[in-house]
Amino acid sequence: MEKRKRSNQIILRLSDDEKYVLDAKCKNAEYKNKNDYLRYLILYGYTYFVDYSELHDYNVNLSRISKSLNQIAARISATCNIYQDDIEEVKELMKQVWRTHESMLSKKPYRKH
Repeated sequence: MEKRKRSNQIILRLSDDEKYVLDAKCKNAEYKNKNDYLRYLILYGYTYFVDYSELHDYNVNLSRISKSLNQIAARISATCNIYQDDIEEVKELMKQVWRTHESMLSKKPYRKH
């Protein structure tokens, strides 16, 4: 029996969808076989962890602002009048949208490898 350079074996079980993705990535990367591709990923690949909690907070804020805007729109539609207070509130809500948006854009993505 020949002495193998790599003596450790792992068994990996994949769903049909996961196997399809692996096959496609191996083919696109032009690796000879899946072992070479997976070995390359283990040695040189990166893993990204994404924290979606800030995105959730962002969506909650936008949802709250949207509800306020809808209430103003409904009041205008019902009364056929636009009040100065409504205009000021819409301006303030739009400032909140931009502040929320700028806050999200200013955050740097977290990458761990």
